[in-house]
Amino acid sequence: MADTCPRCGFAEVASDKCPKCGVVIAVYQASLDKMRRGPQAGGSPLVRSSTPASTTPTPSAAPRPSPETPTPAAARPAPATTGTRHAIFRGSGSSLFGIHVINALLILATLGVYFFWAKVRVRNYLWSESEFEGDRFAYHGTGRELIIGFAKAVAFFFLPITLLNTAPELLKASPIVVVAARMTVSILAAVFIPIAIVGARRYRLSRTSWRGIRFSLRASTRQFVGIWIRGWMLTSLTFGLYYPSFVTSQQRFLTSNTWFGSQRFAFDGRGRDLMGVWLGTIVLFLPTLGLSWFWFAAKRQRYYAEHTRFTGARFRSTVTAPKLAWLTISTWVGLLLTAGLAWPWLTVRKTRRGFAWLSLEGPLALDTITQQAQQVSATGEGLAGFFDADFGLI
Repeated sequence: MADTCPRCGFAEVASDKCPKCGVVIAVYQASLDKMRRGPQAGGSPLVRSSTPASTTPTPSAAPRPSPETPTPAAARPAPATTGTRHAIFRGSGSSLFGIHVINALLILATLGVYFFWAKVRVRNYLWSESEFEGDRFAYHGTGRELIIGFAKAVAFFFLPITLLNTAPELLKASPIVVVAARMTVSILAAVFIPIAIVGARRYRLSRTSWRGIRFSLRASTRQFVGIWIRGWMLTSLTFGLYYPSFVTSQQRFLTSNTWFGSQRFAFDGRGRDLMGVWLGTIVLFLPTLGLSWFWFAAKRQRYYAEHTRFTGARFRSTVTAPKLAWLTISTWVGLLLTAGLAWPWLTVRKTRRGFAWLSLEGPLALDTITQQAQQVSATGEGLAGFFDADFGLI
């Protein structure tokens, strides 16, 4: 018996076989346990062992596989060591719309309390419909974790800022005290935003798995706060010219501290490589009514992908400025014209396009990766909600 399918993340499994993807839980879990232990003497856990010719069973003695028993991941042929790989999104807008409608009704019925569980349901669906190398991702967060994180963020961050903002005026303090309080609020907000970014990313990665192995962010929050404050100061002092270096420093920190199990991602990009396109974006911003921003954003996505490595493979992006501009503008127009009702279909379209533009090329040594899950709280996730400080994860 199992509550959650380890392959697709379906949360209502009532027997040993998942009703959604058809996998036999016990068989699949055994293959995951083998993979988590890493390579053993005698072969890789992802590669089928060779049988000596002298002991090869005859065709009549070979057991016939049951048509109802899916082949476990560890028994499949190992993927090619080189080549181009794409993630695939298998979901549909209609299915997500059904989830969206139920979530909206329950949020209204509970006066907003169900919002946290609604967010988990959407993530469960999006993660479980995202496939790479024949296996789906899974999301392991819970509504209880999110509401506890939200409560902590209110108690330790939101209430102090609110008090500092309102207390001096309510107490009729002197103008100097009011100005000092507002400056303190601005400083605290500047510090809390990078804390929220790191906390939200750390939580979401820790609750994401593929083939039973979790992602994680192993980084110093204090170090990222330093990058954030220094970057905004230099960007202001240089009238925006430091911006490419600032955002690239953030990308380098977050990517190079991201892990999948025991394997670390790497990033070797430099902000100065984006300086030329950034200067062109500034010059053309007014003549193009702001559309030159998509030129820089597309170039940045391609550059970041090409300078990100995992094991022996590099990412690659084919996004262009026209593609990105059309996707972004049409999404906003669709949301406005339908009063948000088209959100499920637009979300599915955006996810599919993002997967189609991004690929992973080169040798991929998955058989050396083992589980190294990290214990984190959802406080950063709750804080991120106040500042809308998301970094690409829903």
